[in-house]
Amino acid sequence: MLAEAALVLGVWLQLAAGQEAPGQGPQPSISSSEGDILFLLDSSGSVSYYEFSKVKEFMWDLVRPFTFGPNDVQTSIIHISTTPTMEFPFDRYLSRGTVQQAIRNTQQLMGDTNTGKALSFAKEKLFSNDAGARPDVPKVLVWVTDGFSSDDISEPMQLLKDMGVTVFIVSTGRGNYLELSAAASQPPEKHLHFVDVDDLPIITKELRDAMLANRLRVVDITSSSFRLTWPQLLSQETGYYTLQYASTDDLAAKRTTQVSGAHTSLTLSNLAPETTYEVALIPESNIHYFPPQTIRVITLTEEISPAQVLISDSRPHSFQVSWAPTPDSVTSYQVLYGPLRGDSAQLLEVDGTHNSTVVENLAPNTTYLVTVTAIYSSGKEKSLSAKACTQEEGSKVRHLRFEDMGSNTLKASWDAADGKVLGYRVRCRRQTGPSSLISVSPQIHSVLLTDMAPGTTNKVCVKSMYKDQPSKGLCRTVRIQPATEAPGYKHRQRA
Repeated sequence: MLAEAALVLGVWLQLAAGQEAPGQGPQPSISSSEGDILFLLDSSGSVSYYEFSKVKEFMWDLVRPFTFGPNDVQTSIIHISTTPTMEFPFDRYLSRGTVQQAIRNTQQLMGDTNTGKALSFAKEKLFSNDAGARPDVPKVLVWVTDGFSSDDISEPMQLLKDMGVTVFIVSTGRGNYLELSAAASQPPEKHLHFVDVDDLPIITKELRDAMLANRLRVVDITSSSFRLTWPQLLSQETGYYTLQYASTDDLAAKRTTQVSGAHTSLTLSNLAPETTYEVALIPESNIHYFPPQTIRVITLTEEISPAQVLISDSRPHSFQVSWAPTPDSVTSYQVLYGPLRGDSAQLLEVDGTHNSTVVENLAPNTTYLVTVTAIYSSGKEKSLSAKACTQEEGSKVRHLRFEDMGSNTLKASWDAADGKVLGYRVRCRRQTGPSSLISVSPQIHSVLLTDMAPGTTNKVCVKSMYKDQPSKGLCRTVRIQPATEAPGYKHRQRA
């Protein structure tokens, strides 16, 4: 229930590491996330034991997936009571087990609901070294309330927001809408929700979407670049953005660039592959304060396409070229081909989403050198070559077969040969009787052989004829069954 709201902040913190939100059930560890989460825990007498227990479950479910430490997530609790009290500082518990036990051991203090005093106390502790808080990391205040407060909350809450704290309020009671909407981060429809404590799951997706929309994000990651996007915080007239980025292996070599307040995205290029970069977006404005936003990005491994080039379906005048893999960062492929023994070459352009092409108008019985070059969006190029051989012009006939037509007649049929066939020659060597030779046009793929004596074994050969020379013949032997066998008996062929 309250654990559902916890996933919202999980999304918020994971965006700093470019990770997905944790799902339900056992959660994997989420490292490289950074932020200080402060729970404002209503420990006064206006909260029932049931609600207090649910808030503690909420806190643990929220932080459970994260890795704790000085470079990861830190959390703390401040009690709302007659006098605000810190349960433990940010840097005391730096493991999942100790944080879980600390939350379980938290006891309700009772007393008055002096939320304003607790907020003033929170402002001090969120930015103080003695409480273990860290400068320049995302800071989030989580306040789940029954909607009641004994003192004013408007001024201390505004001071927190002015210092860059993101405030989420979930009211499980009636509460004062005007007061709470002014207290939550803007816009209130994304940061404030009124919902019964048992219906918290229904607001999860909306809160999660709000977190995604309000944070610095990274898309289109390649081995040498990535694109940053962020919400429209400024305008051309109200300020500009400073972006700072550096490899975690050499933070001193920080690079800085600036864009106008009208921008909401920027592509960083000329980066090293398989490298972790820390990026900071700093909105610069004289009108409003916007806290810096940070993100950690790991570039992909060096592009390796094409890693292999394959030649298939070779024919006298063509063959197919295929390659793999086809990463999204490739915009196009160039296929350069030419005779291995020669000084001429031709170029084919292929779209980056395809991984094969047919090379045509080639010379028969010729060895070609084929080079496939991947053109990446970063401007880099990767090439790989392979040899390919076209077939001889005289391609063999395929699939010679026979059919008994009765009256000592046999029908011989075949599939068409490749290339520019001038015609076919069919020779029949009979066991008894003279041999015969029949020539047919290239459009005809069958002949009738007559005077086939019953009980004899005969040899039939078919050649395809070309301009320069005939192909090798395809031969089969066929036995003509004795005349005593039943009518309609199919003749068997044997190789």
